[in-house]
Amino acid sequence: MNLTAAAAEEEDPSPVEIHLPAEIDWEMLDKSRFFFLGAALFSGVSAALYPAVVLKTRLQVSHTPLSCFRTVTYILRHEGPRGFYRGFATSLTGTIPARALYMAALEVTKSSVGTAAIRLGMTETAAAAASNAAAGLSAAVAAQVIWTPIDVVSQRLMVQGDSPFKYRGGVDAFRKILTSDGLRGLYRGFGMSILTYAPSNAVWWASYSVSQRIIWSGMGYWFSRSRDSAAGFKPDCGTVAVVQGTSAAIAGGAAALVTMPLDTIKTRMQVMDGCEEEGKKRMTIGRAVKSLLKEGGWMACYRGLGPRWASMSLSATTMITTYEFLKRLSAKNQENFT
Repeated sequence: MNLTAAAAEEEDPSPVEIHLPAEIDWEMLDKSRFFFLGAALFSGVSAALYPAVVLKTRLQVSHTPLSCFRTVTYILRHEGPRGFYRGFATSLTGTIPARALYMAALEVTKSSVGTAAIRLGMTETAAAAASNAAAGLSAAVAAQVIWTPIDVVSQRLMVQGDSPFKYRGGVDAFRKILTSDGLRGLYRGFGMSILTYAPSNAVWWASYSVSQRIIWSGMGYWFSRSRDSAAGFKPDCGTVAVVQGTSAAIAGGAAALVTMPLDTIKTRMQVMDGCEEEGKKRMTIGRAVKSLLKEGGWMACYRGLGPRWASMSLSATTMITTYEFLKRLSAKNQENFT
């Protein structure tokens, strides 16, 4: 009887209990430290990833298919390394308040929805997925109020070498767009931005939460075969960061693939003024789709997918590890979360 039980246990060992660091919610954060450190950390991350955004934008507004290598070569040859940072100052100026608004909406919603979901009797896994999805949705909508005008201005500056728009900088672009098109010009593509980023963020945060749980569960089963399961396993900070980064990369790559056509349409609406054959009429969703289909069919909607996939995956990995690190730096009682 004991041998049978031992054999069964050997064939199907129970997973090792993994003791993860305590979750830090909104109420546990020192808000001033959270926003100050967040501005500094995310500015550095944005600077590192900005060239991929410029490359992706150039490919999306191109009327003919171009390779990444050819576009990079063209920018370096005709504009130099500075070409990869066109509009960066404008983007950075808007990123700081937008990121602060994003993080505040994210944490407040996640904490509120998570607590409500548990009270309604949802399982911990389902509650985590629901709260993360709701948090991503609300954070994306809130941040777009600031991000859309910044996107419009910075993207116009990014493509100056390939478009008729000539601006001397972010302030000059802001003034000229406001003068010619009014406030509506600065919020061009706002609805499309919501359609792109809101579901993308909801899916991303839900996928990130579920991916982490799947990876930790798999590690629990793996460790049960290689060590004493009675003692459990407490991962170090490096292991936690690797799991978080891997989960973020998976979620970011999937989100990039799903929302790529929407992002291409949004970018064209914000940067371009219409088609020559239509008398340079204001770019709408319909006209953007029509021009893309004419230029290369549905595959034209996926121009710049490589840089966007790389950018979103790298961004997701660096952003989430930075974000989790930021939360631990900003905890009121840091000794409880080490």
